[in-house]
Amino acid sequence: MPSSTTACSLLRLFMNMIMADGSGSLRDILAFSLTATTADTLVTSQDISTNSKNHGSDKLVKGILFSRRFILSYQAVLLALLLCFTVSNWTSRLRARKPPRQPQRLKGTTRQVRLKDSSLTDTKAGLSLAEDSGGGSSSSSTIQCNSPSPKHSIMIRESEQTPLLLKSEPPTRDSIWLRFSQKSRSILLYQPRTIPLINKTLPSNGTTLLVLALLGIQVFYVFYRMPLSVPTLFVLADRTSLLFVANLPLLYLFAAKNQPIKFLTGYSYELLNILHRRLGEVMCLLALIHSAGMIGVWYTILRPVGFGLARFLLSKIILLGLGALVAYELIYLTSLGSLRQRWYELFLVLHVTLQIVALVLLWFHHHGSRPYVGVALAIFLVDRLVYRMALKLDTSITSLEVTKDQGTVVLRTSIPLEQKHWFLKRLVGAGVAKGWTATEHVFLTVPALSRKHFIQAHPFTIASKAPQTGDLKAELNLIVRAQDGFSGDLLRYARGHTSVKVRLDGPYGSQNGLHMLEQCDVSIVVAGGSGIAVALPLVWAVHASHSVNDLEICQDMKSGPRTILIWVVREDSHTSWLGSTEIRELRDSGIEVIIPPPTATNGKPDVPRLIESYVVSATRNSHARMGVVCSGPDGMNRAVRNFCASFLASGYDIDVEIEKFGW
Repeated sequence: MPSSTTACSLLRLFMNMIMADGSGSLRDILAFSLTATTADTLVTSQDISTNSKNHGSDKLVKGILFSRRFILSYQAVLLALLLCFTVSNWTSRLRARKPPRQPQRLKGTTRQVRLKDSSLTDTKAGLSLAEDSGGGSSSSSTIQCNSPSPKHSIMIRESEQTPLLLKSEPPTRDSIWLRFSQKSRSILLYQPRTIPLINKTLPSNGTTLLVLALLGIQVFYVFYRMPLSVPTLFVLADRTSLLFVANLPLLYLFAAKNQPIKFLTGYSYELLNILHRRLGEVMCLLALIHSAGMIGVWYTILRPVGFGLARFLLSKIILLGLGALVAYELIYLTSLGSLRQRWYELFLVLHVTLQIVALVLLWFHHHGSRPYVGVALAIFLVDRLVYRMALKLDTSITSLEVTKDQGTVVLRTSIPLEQKHWFLKRLVGAGVAKGWTATEHVFLTVPALSRKHFIQAHPFTIASKAPQTGDLKAELNLIVRAQDGFSGDLLRYARGHTSVKVRLDGPYGSQNGLHMLEQCDVSIVVAGGSGIAVALPLVWAVHASHSVNDLEICQDMKSGPRTILIWVVREDSHTSWLGSTEIRELRDSGIEVIIPPPTATNGKPDVPRLIESYVVSATRNSHARMGVVCSGPDGMNRAVRNFCASFLASGYDIDVEIEKFGW
């Protein structure tokens, strides 16, 4: 943005020449105003205030001066909000670091309760929950594909006071503040229905409020003390341009995979990406308002004195601005969900290319925007080049396995782990050779597929156990469901090859779900389809954490925290993504595994009812803390989220995290 002295001098000189001289010297003044710098414009307000016809320009000058002072507070507001979210996040994390809570002990024996209704399971699917008593997996369970039966048995732990029939009654809460807190959290957690007609999936109420707060700040900074009239169009156009460039660093921070906001606030990349998209849409609107305002300035001020539209649009500063506008509007159009999901490769190339073009055009559009453009470009280059191309990039030879369903490829590779320089990963992040944690993902590049795939990187969650401290190597598996584009090409390649050289950029991701489950007495992880890539390493990590924190668990699995995995598959062959050996290891370790009958032949199971059975049994004689993590299609995620919201409102101590595995 230009300095206040420059802007005011140019504007006053420009307005005075229009009113005093008509169109005689307008051409020279406009040419000068479009190219002048601070050193060139030595005309002060005192030099031009002697003209008696400058009252209109004085109003515009005051508006511009205020806008330039006012916009400086925008960064301060953002920093203050970041500080508040940081304090809240780290306060919660410090509380969680206290000695682990003793798991709720449910005294008494274990017996089988026969339900006379189907309130806890899906009778249409013919599901039967049965305790697996074979071998060392006495505490694990599975859904068996038996013939449909209206009666279903559930193994629950009971005391002498346990009623004969289960009743979904919430535990008693005496604290008014606690009830108010749970009601509020329930409302924020709830996810509304999809918007009809346009089929737009809405986020949770909490995310929506966060987005609305961000939008509210933008509206405030646009319209605060902004006189809405034709003579002040230039002030409105100027204010929107100031806010646009002030948002550039924040826009690129939200989009960066390596950035401090996630570390400070604990917000996941997925949430920050939502904020990135909404802020980008607002900025596109700001650019349109700025352009429309400048056209209005031409129409109301320049056109009456004979300055043509073509001459105005072909001026250097205007032409560069229009180029930047077109670039950002194209970014918006190519980022729409329908195009992004159908042509992800095209979206990726255009998104990066248009971003660079837009920044270059903004740099030359006006020298006042260069500090913000420079910061945004630095964020982009540091994220893309320093981190993703240097610190986090690894190459590896992976084996290729086409699973039984003939539509999925599993990539497996052994990663030698580096034991030294562990602080590098802690401070600035590092590649997979420094290890990874559950739920993290990598960007996969397979140059052997074709030339176009040499520069493409696609995100996939690491579907294997996270390495533990002291491990010398770890197995890294990726599950790739074949669709169009990259995944389809990879499947065709895998049918003729057993291995391929790949590039792995990462790991990235949030550990919010893992941290939450580690503090729970009952941990339920729900996966839909390829969401097992998130669920598998998560249940292993949670189970390992519980085993380390409570030595009694190693002696008696039934008396400690419980870890349950519910995996909904479309076809029986999809279980081959893990294999029978992996599933058996889960059960032998004490993790309860539930795999309902395939949805292709039995319909969708009532997942919330399955969760309810564990919630009710866990809280029968104690106030157990429960955590649910779900990774699946949007419909399943919403159903699980809203179920947990309703139970939270009823007084249960339950938390939920949604790990969305689609981009």
